[in-house]
Amino acid sequence: MVKNKELLQMEDASLSKTSRIKYFNIVIDSGQGAVIKDVEGHEYLDLLASASSTNTGHCHPRIVKAIQDQAAKIIQYTPAYFANTPAALLAQKLGEVAPISGPVKVAWGNSGSDANDGIIKFARAYTGRQNIVSFMGAYHGSTYGSMSASAVSLNMSRKIGPFLPGIVKVPYPDPWHRLPNESETDFVDRMFAAFLEPFQTYLPAEETAVIMMEAIQGDGGIVKAPTAFVKKVVNFAHQHGILFAVDEVNQGLGRSGKMWAIQHFAVEPDLMSVGKSLASGLPLSAVVGRQKIMDSLAAPGHLFTTSGNPITTAAALATLAVIKDEKLVERSAKLGQVAAEFFEEQAKKHDFIGSWRMYGLDGGIDIVDPKSKKPDVVATNKLIYRIFELGAIIISLRGNILRFQPPLVITKEQLHQAFAILAQAFDELAAGELELPPAATKMGWQK
Repeated sequence: MVKNKELLQMEDASLSKTSRIKYFNIVIDSGQGAVIKDVEGHEYLDLLASASSTNTGHCHPRIVKAIQDQAAKIIQYTPAYFANTPAALLAQKLGEVAPISGPVKVAWGNSGSDANDGIIKFARAYTGRQNIVSFMGAYHGSTYGSMSASAVSLNMSRKIGPFLPGIVKVPYPDPWHRLPNESETDFVDRMFAAFLEPFQTYLPAEETAVIMMEAIQGDGGIVKAPTAFVKKVVNFAHQHGILFAVDEVNQGLGRSGKMWAIQHFAVEPDLMSVGKSLASGLPLSAVVGRQKIMDSLAAPGHLFTTSGNPITTAAALATLAVIKDEKLVERSAKLGQVAAEFFEEQAKKHDFIGSWRMYGLDGGIDIVDPKSKKPDVVATNKLIYRIFELGAIIISLRGNILRFQPPLVITKEQLHQAFAILAQAFDELAAGELELPPAATKMGWQK
């Protein structure tokens, strides 16, 4: 039997340090639904869904068949020069399900990162303006443009600059950081005033192309902005001829209990980035936007040799069909409520759960020091390592936030099995029974 340790040691000699955020010393070998298996045969409940890129679960038979059938016909011929049937059908289908009224067009990419680069390109081309506004805590990707718009980890800035010019970052309205006794209205007013400050001091609105936003931040901690704040931002943008773009890479395709996260806010974006689960984890992304904006760039302003590839677009067509036919959006909302009840119960029981939020099967659980209420990274690492030992995969965000994003196909029985594992780990932490292996001291995102 091949061992996890042997393969990891072999890989370590060749793989760059930046290529992986370290958590558990396993090598993934296979998966089915909400279960993954390592090369030694150990099975784990997947509470991460491959960073929300396998919303339809692992190896869904309809998606596997679509990939196999297409692979037997043609694997690749660059869509930069010639159309292919799955991509042509998918472009129409994606336009139909986009949360944007009126004529819509798409542009293909290979990752959510380049889709967010595309938002910057299309916005600048259409408006003739340079400046881009994004939010602190955002993770838009790892290409230079998307990384320039991100603000979630110093390791996404350290040793890499200078970044793309013309990008301004404003505070994100994290409702879990409201001041004591501050009402939501007062909080929204305070955060919107902070949003406006650059425009009032050094950033001319008439020279700003787009405001990019994760309406629900993913890697920033699974945090939903107040609806009133988002509406104020959209109104401000449109009053000043600024485009509003939403990043749906992490939060789209049913993750939050809506098809698109922006549908929680009763506003429409002008541009949207999609990736991750679009092709159930295969490398496909898209910029989706209003036709007049998407026609502002000429080829080859935003095209790639393999984007819109026949295999990935065939997988995406099957993915959209599975989401619709198996009612995964509704399932996410329904099972998310079950998960919310579980975490509410656990928060009442354990004072190290500082706060929690659940939007569909999309949750963030803050682990804090019970006395100071400050983030407790060590306790978080103890928890995720113990949960791993008990047979489930969950990771942390920003050091102290448990990231709960299981595949949307997880069964009720599997979900309750996950709850039993989490509850046991919580109880053992409360009893002071958890220790952290020396190798686990640097798990997760490092500052």
